[in-house]
Amino acid sequence: MTQKIGELLEAAAGRALPVVRGIDDGQLGDRTPCAEYDVRALLNHLFQVVVNFQALAAREEVDFSRAPEFVTGDWRSRFGEETARLVAAWDAPGAEEGTAGQMGMPARTVGLMVLGDLTVHAWDLARATGAEFVPDPGVVEEVAPGLAALAPQGREMKVFGEPFPVGEGATAFERVLAVTGRDPGWRPAGS
Repeated sequence: MTQKIGELLEAAAGRALPVVRGIDDGQLGDRTPCAEYDVRALLNHLFQVVVNFQALAAREEVDFSRAPEFVTGDWRSRFGEETARLVAAWDAPGAEEGTAGQMGMPARTVGLMVLGDLTVHAWDLARATGAEFVPDPGVVEEVAPGLAALAPQGREMKVFGEPFPVGEGATAFERVLAVTGRDPGWRPAGS
């Protein structure tokens, strides 16, 4: 049976929260696997995704063009609160039914998009800051086909890079990273 998006998001958040909470303020300017983002910018992006996808679950319109500053005050605790709201929003009755968002995509697809972002960006942040990160296997199993299907559109929109070549022995998660244009072996310079 297919797992509910809310359950998958809860598992993904459980893996992402220790990474985010472990980020030291001195690391906010460090590079990440996303060349256009340092750690602070990637945290702000991930916050924005988490907040906006709560609204999408409720069939509200969102504005991704605004980039608010979320990394202020007690942002580590706030990230936990916002991910809990995200889980609750996608766990609500009917959240996975019909369509969501300006593009009129199936709601489950939209839910899988935020699941992919939460998982992949947690890896990005872990790699950038030297934290441990192992994604939930059930999450990887659910997001892999969806991200592969969305990859061509993601490349057109410049949110995915060209696929990174990986060998036959690559893990399922390494293949997910590669389809988004990431080098699964990326490490910060000097590490």
